[in-house]
Amino acid sequence: MERLDETDLMILDALQEDSSLTNRQLAQKVHRSPTPVFERVKKMKDEGYIKKYVAILDVDKLNCAFMAICNIKMKQHSYENAQKIMQAVQEMDEIAECYNITGDYDFQLKIYVSSMKEYQEFILRILGQLDCIGGLSSSFVMGVVKQSYKIPITRNLHKK
Repeated sequence: MERLDETDLMILDALQEDSSLTNRQLAQKVHRSPTPVFERVKKMKDEGYIKKYVAILDVDKLNCAFMAICNIKMKQHSYENAQKIMQAVQEMDEIAECYNITGDYDFQLKIYVSSMKEYQEFILRILGQLDCIGGLSSSFVMGVVKQSYKIPITRNLHKK
């Protein structure tokens, strides 16, 4: 973060709000001219501060609103088992997020499907085929209270 100045952080913050902004709109938001803003964005992309741009879709309209949080415990803690799980989740479209966690479980998955029946099939036919899984526990999301993809990078900008 030392390499980014206040303008860079303002640009990143604005892009987190709306990544579809044109360069001109972005420049207006950060009170700079378009060419330097374009160069800053390009540099931040090249340096990996901006990984990619995505569209956030409506899960209800796409019939994928059944969300489950699935905690997985490895059968035995080993590098090989961890690698099997991490590689397998990369290939499963239903899994939106996977975290390697501490505590009673080893991995936490955020899974989107259309129904409880589809979730059951996913667990039995897909996750159940991984012989390195020793146990799992599922929770089902009844409602989303807050869902944000924004990193709070600018909250301390004006507290200097």
